[in-house]
Amino acid sequence: MDRRSFVHSLGATVASASLARRFVLGGTKLDRIGLELYSVRDVMRKDPERTLAAVRAIGYTDVELLWSFGNFGRTPQQVRASLDHEGLRAPSAHVSPAVILVGWERSLEIAKLLGHEYLIVPSFTEDTARSLDDWREWADKFNAAGAVARRAGIWLAFHNEPDHMKPINGTVPYDVFVERTDPSVVRLQLDTGNMIMGGGDPFRYLTRHRARYWSFHIKDVIADHSKDTELGKGIVDLPRFLAAIPDIAHKPVYVEQEGPADQLAAAKADYQYLAKLNF
Repeated sequence: MDRRSFVHSLGATVASASLARRFVLGGTKLDRIGLELYSVRDVMRKDPERTLAAVRAIGYTDVELLWSFGNFGRTPQQVRASLDHEGLRAPSAHVSPAVILVGWERSLEIAKLLGHEYLIVPSFTEDTARSLDDWREWADKFNAAGAVARRAGIWLAFHNEPDHMKPINGTVPYDVFVERTDPSVVRLQLDTGNMIMGGGDPFRYLTRHRARYWSFHIKDVIADHSKDTELGKGIVDLPRFLAAIPDIAHKPVYVEQEGPADQLAAAKADYQYLAKLNF
């Protein structure tokens, strides 16, 4: 066998072995793991800089900021300096829905300063989401604001909360919103735990709208669906869910655990679970 034939044969053997290992054991791991800072909101309030340092030391590479919390009393310039100092990336932030109604262009400039790809609205106020017509009006506002955001190189997105799945006059308002928004200017962030706690199925929604979901909150829930828990200790089949996300390497994935007694300890346990996970 000449050298070229040997190299070709060896390469094919290695590729086949690699494929077999991937099939049997799962061959994909997350390259980057993010933390939604709501998970550590109490310690962020006390000392945001030290908390970000702790988050980075755990191993997280990305964080999702909380504009809706005023970024814990810091200016955008201070936040950017902290991120750079710790070597953290902030692909997105959660923002109030009012942001798209007032000062939207200014917010987009701040987003670029902070390195965001997405500005994500997590929910609406109760008094502006009472009817399906309210949800349709919000969808129309998202389409308009999303078009402006795209011209600035940013994506506007929407996050699901448990109550978004509660039917209004027999119709799920989240479905109305998703169907009415324009995929070319509005993207979605799928929270696995919130979907289940609201009575929905994240697997079904990912299959149904797989081209719409570009960001994820990875959250596990207990058996009765009443609250979240540490990753791997609940009932969500997280390996199967992650494996179902197309092109996951290019989509922000964040841990979010909302109610632990020790927020940094829970963030560490959640990171360790995801960092070891093959899917």
